[in-house]
Amino acid sequence: MAAQTRTILLPKTAHARLQYGASQLATALRAAGYQVQIQQVDKLPKAKGLIVVGRATDALVQQAATAFRTTAEKATGKEGFVLSSAKDDNLLINGADNSGALYGCMELAEQVKAKGKINENIHLADQPEMVLRGTCIGVQKPYYLPGRTVYEYPYTPETFPWFYDKALWVKYLDMMVDNRYNSLYLWNGHPFASLVRLKDYPFAVEVDDATFKKNEEMYRFLTEEADKRGIWVIQMFYNIIVSKPFAEHYNIKTQDRARPIVPLIADYTRKSIAAFVEKYPHVGLMVALGEAMEGTGQDDVDWFTKTIIPGVQDGLKALGQTEQPPIVLRAHDTDAPRVIAAASPLYKNLYTEAKFNGEALTTYTPRGSWAELHRKLSSMNSVHIENVHILANLEPFRYGSADFIQKSVQAMHNTYGANGLHLYPESSYWDWPYSADNVPGRQLQVDRDWLWYAEWARYAWRANRPRPAEVAYWSQKLAAQFGCDPAAGQQILTAYEEAGEIEPKLLRRYGITDGNRQTLTLGMLMNQLIDPKRYGLFTLLYESESPEGEMIIEYAEKEAKGEKHVGETPPQVANEVVAHGKAAIAAIEKAAPSIKKNQTEFARVKNDMYCQDALANFYAEKARAALQVLRYKYSHNVQDLTAAVPLLQSSVAHWQKLVDLTKDSYLYANSMQTAQRKIPMRGVDGTYKTWAEMLPVYQKELADFQHNIDSLKNTKTNVATRKTEVLRNAPVVLLNKKPKPLWVALGQPAFADTTAQITAFAPELAGLEGVLFSKAQQVAQGTEIRFSTKKPVQVLVGFFNQKSPRYLPVPTLEIDASANDYGQAESRILNALSIPGLPPVNVHAYSFKAGTHTLNLARGACMILGFVDATQPVPTYNAGLGSAVAPGREIDWLFE
Repeated sequence: MAAQTRTILLPKTAHARLQYGASQLATALRAAGYQVQIQQVDKLPKAKGLIVVGRATDALVQQAATAFRTTAEKATGKEGFVLSSAKDDNLLINGADNSGALYGCMELAEQVKAKGKINENIHLADQPEMVLRGTCIGVQKPYYLPGRTVYEYPYTPETFPWFYDKALWVKYLDMMVDNRYNSLYLWNGHPFASLVRLKDYPFAVEVDDATFKKNEEMYRFLTEEADKRGIWVIQMFYNIIVSKPFAEHYNIKTQDRARPIVPLIADYTRKSIAAFVEKYPHVGLMVALGEAMEGTGQDDVDWFTKTIIPGVQDGLKALGQTEQPPIVLRAHDTDAPRVIAAASPLYKNLYTEAKFNGEALTTYTPRGSWAELHRKLSSMNSVHIENVHILANLEPFRYGSADFIQKSVQAMHNTYGANGLHLYPESSYWDWPYSADNVPGRQLQVDRDWLWYAEWARYAWRANRPRPAEVAYWSQKLAAQFGCDPAAGQQILTAYEEAGEIEPKLLRRYGITDGNRQTLTLGMLMNQLIDPKRYGLFTLLYESESPEGEMIIEYAEKEAKGEKHVGETPPQVANEVVAHGKAAIAAIEKAAPSIKKNQTEFARVKNDMYCQDALANFYAEKARAALQVLRYKYSHNVQDLTAAVPLLQSSVAHWQKLVDLTKDSYLYANSMQTAQRKIPMRGVDGTYKTWAEMLPVYQKELADFQHNIDSLKNTKTNVATRKTEVLRNAPVVLLNKKPKPLWVALGQPAFADTTAQITAFAPELAGLEGVLFSKAQQVAQGTEIRFSTKKPVQVLVGFFNQKSPRYLPVPTLEIDASANDYGQAESRILNALSIPGLPPVNVHAYSFKAGTHTLNLARGACMILGFVDATQPVPTYNAGLGSAVAPGREIDWLFE
């Protein structure tokens, strides 16, 4: 039989999106055996086999609607389309706008690929639910560049060779349009100095002339190719960061959280934004007010309304353009409702964005204060976008639970009231474009994680799809991917969905934080399970990003007191994750004999199921051991500790299995390989990033535990006493103007301008000599210490344990990426000083090498307690002073 002929007709002035959609449709039709031509015309010819593509307002579409006896007005809302069959094999693709017409072409092309022909009598109307459906790429690295700090990565071929790979961009953009994504976010700390030149600050450019030209060419290429596919490019940046050459020219830091807004930096930033908008008027901007800028006060409002928005307006004025490019305000570490309220009268095209489950995926039942913030932002005069961020608990293993993802998107609508999605890569965000898999030549994330992108996109388009049909849909997709029948495809889906419950449940019941300072798949130390507050417990994880339930320490205390348990419990999760792991392995093994295609990738999927099973058993046994250890805390019975030993031994044995499963299959567990990462171990210079590196840590932990139990059995008392070693003053030269000494001694003043006195202190601090500051000055201007030292030292800083603008906020990596630059994030001595009328004081240690240093601390009262030699360890414990809560019975020593 002769091939059928189809003519795709576009309006004479068709947008590039219509031309792209028509080309995709033509490709699908030709593959199905049709002869196809594409024409751009003003008038509809009288012919058979026409496929008319356009917008409802196009004259050609209106002519076709009349001739084909369909109704042009039936086109749906933004990005919507209607497919209508007519007699003589004619068909109308009627888009509400250019993107709608594009998606109509893509829909018909998909039908042709699935059926091998154009279906008869097509009448379909469709449109997306979410206004913005976007993915992001980090123009960042797993490590810091020499002489730079977090987020500071100029766009250069040496650092980001993939950025200049046009074929890779086309591949990625094709994936996006295939999944109907309409926004692409590029994340970078300060991209402007790689993309624009400023007349007033010519020295601020961070790249050479040849690279600058390449950057211009690539940015033009990227934005044009994205626009063809209905994708809006959004450039993200942090505040307040300046370029390295700019900082060196003015002898300032590139970023300093404690730095107030100064006219020089405001002028530079405003002019950078103006130049960017003038050069790239169709690129959106995403602003992260937090992290590199202190706090959530008036500075945030002023920076957004007096620097950012005026910069955009200056760029538009220079262009003579009135159409406002969208600005997305990231809610991270800022009072976003307050900022939006102040900005709305000045600028209309505003969006807000906030993290769905922090920097992880933990629940589809968000609640509490975090849910309230999302609802508040959703109720304001802007579209609120949900950010699925970092996924620090999932990486590096594959994730593809359609059930969990669908329920998460439903929660975005129903619980948060949001109407946008901003999706991070499933893993290896910092190592784009590669995955962590140990594959010759590396494996691209866009290939490996096709299912991740497809599942989120499907539910961002429409969330409420009946579950049985979804099981069938994804089973068919997986069957096509691996060359098996739908029954085997369903087994693969079952494996993904069973495994997809493991990491979310583990983190939400046992974790320290929802942030990327914890890598869940590298495990946790026993002390992190039995004493999480010591490690900077981020309570929002439990209060908002988990279903109602109990932490390990809460469960143990209730058990000891005979109280009733509430919600999801640690033993329940231990049992459940083991069952999920077992079911995932059973399902993937059932599918294995049927695999005929992509067999090496299937083997990796299968290995991931075994990895997650081993991880589940490691945590389950360790959590059970932790509960036994905490029982001893209340019973003082060594037998409770003895009962924990076989559980901990089993946990280590499961870890050995995980080491064996990953040693040849993965290059690393996490792509953040800097000092920001702390749980289970601090990641310095790319260390503790593999399971093999963690094995000796867990083996030593077990050996120490067994040794300490033996010591307990051989003593008359079961209570161990902590040895006290007084910290010694290290010789430093203070460079502050006329510094006043602060002595840690009874009756000594806490501040230069108050009557507050020290009435009790931890014995280790006795006799330390620090620096006395004016409390009022600290609250108004912050604290600066300048000093020189011939040996490495630790500066001991006392933080008042109460959240208030009056007190220096504690270093928190969840909101401040620089919060552990000096190793200061972890509290050392809790409740270390008692000062009547003030909250208890927690001691943190800042480490410095030999040399001359300046430590700038943000606004708020604190105490500079002294300088200690870096070789003398500062103990970690709760001294229980100045607090209504008595010091807990210390059991951390059992594992040290």
